[in-house]
Amino acid sequence: MGSILSALTGDAAAAADSSSVDHSAVTSFHSPQRWQLHLNSIKESSQLMVIDFAASWCGPCKFMEPEVKAMAEKFTDVSFAKIDVDELPNVAQEFGVQAMPTFVLVKKGKEVDRIVGAKKDELHKKIEKHRSF
Repeated sequence: MGSILSALTGDAAAAADSSSVDHSAVTSFHSPQRWQLHLNSIKESSQLMVIDFAASWCGPCKFMEPEVKAMAEKFTDVSFAKIDVDELPNVAQEFGVQAMPTFVLVKKGKEVDRIVGAKKDELHKKIEKHRSF
């Protein structure tokens, strides 16, 4: 809500700094503080979180973007987060991301699986597997 008000009042810097949610239920994080708050809030939850590590210049990332949005709409019980590795390099480093796209599946604050590359079928299968237990 704050980012909406900031955008309406013309405070673009504040709006850009906050996390943003588009219509697909994929939350993009643009500040390390917001990301850490989100990660901490989900650590106690058994809800699966899929973290999409991508970059604006990455062709395979752009290919996967509509696929990830479709999965977020289908799997409403799963949290989807997007991290631009150029905006938040420390977060990417913390998760050991070395190639894009990388999808890290997290439950209760712990990594349960990982997919490196534009492998939509594999991502779909692993979400199915980990969301149910």
